[in-house]
Amino acid sequence: MASTLSVEVSGGSHIGLVRQRNEDASYRGDFLFAVADGLGGHVAGDVASSTAIEAVRQYDHAVADPAALPDVLGQAVNAANRALRRRIEGEPDLAGMGTTLVAMLRAGANVALANVGDSRAYLLRGGQQHGQTTQISEDHLYKHLVADAANVPNLPDRLARFLDGRQDGRAPDITLLTLNPGDRLLLCTDGLSSYVPHGFLHSALATSATAQEAVDRLIASALAQGGLDNVTVTIIFVGPGES
Repeated sequence: MASTLSVEVSGGSHIGLVRQRNEDASYRGDFLFAVADGLGGHVAGDVASSTAIEAVRQYDHAVADPAALPDVLGQAVNAANRALRRRIEGEPDLAGMGTTLVAMLRAGANVALANVGDSRAYLLRGGQQHGQTTQISEDHLYKHLVADAANVPNLPDRLARFLDGRQDGRAPDITLLTLNPGDRLLLCTDGLSSYVPHGFLHSALATSATAQEAVDRLIASALAQGGLDNVTVTIIFVGPGES
């Protein structure tokens, strides 16, 4: 297994065909990649997502010890939440804003993935011919996090965890991965995952010649489904060799 890898990274965002503003934000750096989705119906979702992304991008730097990746990425998410709190304290009219966040920090073949909310990360592994695409993040919805949710009356189908500047219950899930050449990763907002069928998502990752082609195909598919939400996509193709 290669300890150093090359990565081809592309991304894109579209306001969609219905929304009046794009409340998504993203960042694609050398070591850090992140996608955020300001919460619809909340105050200033676009401000929330851009504030979070601006905070986490400060952590886009080489991490010498891969064992430190979870701590560094956790610090990045905490920094995003603190940035939201400071922004709200300075501008009280922004109280109530919030955002999801999914972020990936890598050191060679080692990756830490952080997730808060329902923006998602997917991994295609096993090659373009016979590989499978799996969701590697967990949606923080009440129906997914409550035991025997199907038997709980009036359980809200909404986010149970997101970033909004408060301290309690905002900790991210952290997942550790070791990348292989041929892996393809997708970070996206629910404007993609809620509308594009999983089969097409897999096909776009598996059969696209470039990361940008996969981005374009996925955004076009979301728009073809009605474009009911903002859609933001970051795709990472992993190959052998020096990055």
